[in-house]
Amino acid sequence: MIDFSPPPLKQISPQELTGIANDLRQFIIDRVSQQGGHFAANLGVVELTVALHYFLQLPHDQLIWDVGHQAYAHKILSDRKERFSTNRKLGGISGFPKRLESEYDAFGVGHSSTSISAAIGIAEAQRMTHQNRKVVAVIGDGALTAGQAYEALNHLAHLQSPVLVVVNDNQISIDPTVGISLSATFFESLGLNYHGPIDGHSISEVLDALHLWQKDYSQRPFVVHVKTVKGKGFAPAELEQTRWHAPGKFDKITGTLEPKNVTDLPTYQHVFGKAMVELAQFFPRLVSITPAMTSGSNLLEFQEKFPNRFFDTGITEQHAVTFAAGLATQGIQPVLSIYSTFLQRGYDQLIHDVALQEIPVIFAVDRAGLVGEDGPTHHGVYDIAALNAIPQMILASPSNGIELRNLLYSSMEWVQPSAIRYPRSKIPFAIPENSTFQTLPLGKANRIQTGTSGVAVLVYGAFLHSVLEAVASLESEVTVVDMRFAKPLDEALLEDLSKEAPIWVTVEDGSLNGGFGSIVQQWVSNHGKVNQVFALGIPDQFIEHGKLEELHHLLGLDTAGFTRYFSQLFGENDESDLHFME
Repeated sequence: MIDFSPPPLKQISPQELTGIANDLRQFIIDRVSQQGGHFAANLGVVELTVALHYFLQLPHDQLIWDVGHQAYAHKILSDRKERFSTNRKLGGISGFPKRLESEYDAFGVGHSSTSISAAIGIAEAQRMTHQNRKVVAVIGDGALTAGQAYEALNHLAHLQSPVLVVVNDNQISIDPTVGISLSATFFESLGLNYHGPIDGHSISEVLDALHLWQKDYSQRPFVVHVKTVKGKGFAPAELEQTRWHAPGKFDKITGTLEPKNVTDLPTYQHVFGKAMVELAQFFPRLVSITPAMTSGSNLLEFQEKFPNRFFDTGITEQHAVTFAAGLATQGIQPVLSIYSTFLQRGYDQLIHDVALQEIPVIFAVDRAGLVGEDGPTHHGVYDIAALNAIPQMILASPSNGIELRNLLYSSMEWVQPSAIRYPRSKIPFAIPENSTFQTLPLGKANRIQTGTSGVAVLVYGAFLHSVLEAVASLESEVTVVDMRFAKPLDEALLEDLSKEAPIWVTVEDGSLNGGFGSIVQQWVSNHGKVNQVFALGIPDQFIEHGKLEELHHLLGLDTAGFTRYFSQLFGENDESDLHFME
């Protein structure tokens, strides 16, 4: 196998680059088949990456990847080949470009459609400081459906910044891309110089385009449009691109996927998707919306059965929120399924277009809490704090699959905007067959058990099962409440608890700063109570990537951690690890 580390790559002839690309593609197949990760998108940019690394003087020149899950070849060709076996593992390299990880990563990315904006900023800074570095933004894999990319293109045309924009056009994100086909007319109408489309798997064609840019357009913006095939070079991935976006481990010879941890328990996403299909039969005005996460949110069945009531808006979180608001003004009941980490991008629209107008849009906030190997760009830990600040919002979180179904059913009658958040994990126990929906009273918690120890544990969300396992091992009797709602709070229950238990412990899978624990503490303070409130949740730091169970264990947010914490609380161990909310 050819050595494709940075110095040797510069020393070979252009004719040898195809061999480099073949070896690099096989390296990715070998490693991802063994350890999992993003797959098809990375195979699609192998030749393009080789050409860019051969042409540019990295890391002196600035190469920005967008979306970040297509940057494996870039990482391997730069300085992380020997560490690639640690990709997405706890303590290992990130699955996305990351400035703190390598000088070859000019700009970090996890969310899509940021590259052109960043590239313009870098180019203008270099113009101001009289530097002479090439600036290249590679955008693709659906990222040109998002509004920020178009805002940036408009600004690029205005400034005429010397930026090369490489459009990786593969007609697919995770699911098929929404929107019109790209053309020269579009880019040229903005006043941008354009070349293409070219074969993105032909290194010679890509190099010719790069030399053209260098010769004639290096001081102006230039767009190179390349056509690629997601999954290129691995037949199963070329045929089923969505399935092979991030397939997990697989047999690289047969293409057989390694079975994942098979249990009889479905995920929250599975429960959500099935519930949406059932609810659509009861509520003819219900529609489902997702910003490019159809399969991830388990909405394929809904899309199939109710095609006229399903909308994939593309990677357009801002538009998706306002679009949902517009539907709701006409008596339609929209459920917008959106990952917590992506909801951040539609925050202004949520305030301005939904809450301010008291429009009853239902936000199904998927991937709430930590998500595992995708790391800090994708952890959904800030939605509780962010949404609680907004008047009119209802905040709910189920502790299991039955609760998720019932909260969705109940939300059909709510006349305010609402957010129902749930994690990326298995539900703790099976849902009975032919389970019917039940209405849950708005703002009412569920007292699971009552103890005499003077300690009450208030759980918001999916950690309830682990908390119950932990308190079951204690000698002391503990009151446990499934809060269900962070807003409105069950104030009647809190009044009762304030008399029964002087010590409260709040448990959540969100940020402690401004999160559920803070909400409870504020209630205690506002009502003149003297209850001590200890809070368990995500600390005030960005949590790195790793398996979900590893991260929960490190943070003490699993059964073992809760057991240890409660034991300390009852004086069996040193209490130095307790976190008291002042």
